[in-house]
Amino acid sequence: MKRIIFILIVAALAGCGRGQDKVAALKANLRTGDLVFAGIPADYSLDDDSMGSAISDATGKGDLNLIHVAIAEVGNDTIWIIDATIKHGVDRHPLDTMLKDFTLKDGSLPVFIVKRLKDDSSAASYVENAKRFLGRPYDVWFLEDNEAMYCSELVRESYRTADGGYLFDSKPMNFKNSEGEFPLYWQQLFAMIGQEIPQGQPGTNPQDMSESDRLTQVFP
Repeated sequence: MKRIIFILIVAALAGCGRGQDKVAALKANLRTGDLVFAGIPADYSLDDDSMGSAISDATGKGDLNLIHVAIAEVGNDTIWIIDATIKHGVDRHPLDTMLKDFTLKDGSLPVFIVKRLKDDSSAASYVENAKRFLGRPYDVWFLEDNEAMYCSELVRESYRTADGGYLFDSKPMNFKNSEGEFPLYWQQLFAMIGQEIPQGQPGTNPQDMSESDRLTQVFP
């Protein structure tokens, strides 16, 4: 019995070490203006009423569902994240806060993918653009014509050229799962706010944004 407990402890410590190694590698590969995408396996089951589960159902492609995107800002002693979440609204906080917020229910971290603009000469200015939106609420309506913002909307509005053009395209939004049905979460949410589900309305999502030909993957 003692031997079994010892083996389990060693295995747990080894898993923890691998997680720390992944975080260290993530931090080492970040530059200001990079986009950090959070992904979960296509067959990973979150709580039925969670935002992540509903987004995963609607945008998943292949083996990995990208459910969030955030903007990195690398300082002298801190890596900052600017993103839009239900918990914080549009906020700037250390990367470690994001890692804690996105820890999965089994204690592991989601897959983090870092993508960088192929031309990142204006990356710092895009980050400064993002700071203009700090303090705005999270956009539970997923609409483009209000003051609230969701994660990929924040990125799209921040990454704009000097003449006002967008680096990332807007596409018709999809809230349906692979069976062509609206997950219960979306039905309840939009019923609560008295709005029809904005299926097909222009917008963005992390999965489509990650596939932009303006980006190149730098991690992993």
